Amino acid sequence: MLTTTRTCAAFFLCVIMPSVALAAERTQGIIDDAAYTHAQRLVKIEPGRALNLYCRGKGSPTVIFETGLADDLSVWGLVQPAIAAHTRACAYDRAGIGYSDPGRREADSANIVDDLHRLLLAASIKPPYILVGHSLGGMHVRLYADTYLADIAGMVLVDSAEETWEENVWRLDLQQRTHEQYFAWDKQEFEDQRACVKAAEQGFVVGSEISKKCVPPPDPIYSDAINDAYRKRHMSVGFQRALMSEQENYQHASAAEVIAARRWYGDMPLIVLKSPPSERRSDEPQSHRDAVNRIHTFFADQLAALSKRGVVRVVPDSTHSIQTTQPQAVIDAILEVLKDSREQGAWKSGGSISGSHAGD
Repeated sequence: MLTTTRTCAAFFLCVIMPSVALAAERTQGIIDDAAYTHAQRLVKIEPGRALNLYCRGKGSPTVIFETGLADDLSVWGLVQPAIAAHTRACAYDRAGIGYSDPGRREADSANIVDDLHRLLLAASIKPPYILVGHSLGGMHVRLYADTYLADIAGMVLVDSAEETWEENVWRLDLQQRTHEQYFAWDKQEFEDQRACVKAAEQGFVVGSEISKKCVPPPDPIYSDAINDAYRKRHMSVGFQRALMSEQENYQHASAAEVIAARRWYGDMPLIVLKSPPSERRSDEPQSHRDAVNRIHTFFADQLAALSKRGVVRVVPDSTHSIQTTQPQAVIDAILEVLKDSREQGAWKSGGSISGSHAGD
């Protein structure tokens, strides 16, 4: 169960990492960089297809930002500039998201990792990298590290998605429904998103019921210009298809790929940021909510245990979108990993990216 930073993606439930601070005030200002109202650097990763890349700053290791479900790179607008003052910081839009061209294959983690690898090759952004992944992006960057570990200097996971989340929560189901009964909502969510795709193909009618369900309202953390640009992109067929594909693959192909590839990261600097435990709903016992929260805590501990230097930090007064509700916590974690990776010394001379399959 995933959520985008701006709003719940179409009909997807906003409870992947519930927080007691769902109404937390954003006191860090708004994101108003005009760079988010148009494409920055469109990098061709294969004939006829390019991804939008936005890099700032200079230095090594390069910090690579990966967004959550169907989010564009603007979600890092309160974090990337601060990191760019210390090293090169790069964010990008996945296929079909933001200003990137639509994909030609499923938006599962393996294909997303392949696209990112092609992007870094084509853009001549050499390792080492510090990977920063939010929500679903946390699964993608872990798979990238599992695949190209020699290129990774460190990692920060920001309320990472859990590849075993739905299965684990099903086992706690208060109604003791069968697997098929419990996941019936899953099938309905996909049908609802298909309706959004169809509406985009036919052209959204502003103000219609389907447009209200499929196109989110303005987010007060962004300027009017960015919200306007985001709304137009959200109405595109490419975006709605990309969202559907990311949703459908999250707990299926993507989860299986991440589980199969999981490996030990040695002494790589790793910080796992986690939003606070969620409060119980009015219709559930406290014991059930406590059990659900323990799943989140256990998973965060598992992630930290992937490295001898892994640590978990709960970020007070944050929502699932820690990078917008408590951006300083994310900035501090990245700078700490940056400092630690530089002190290790192995990355001072730079490196070369594994593989050579980028498009022209």
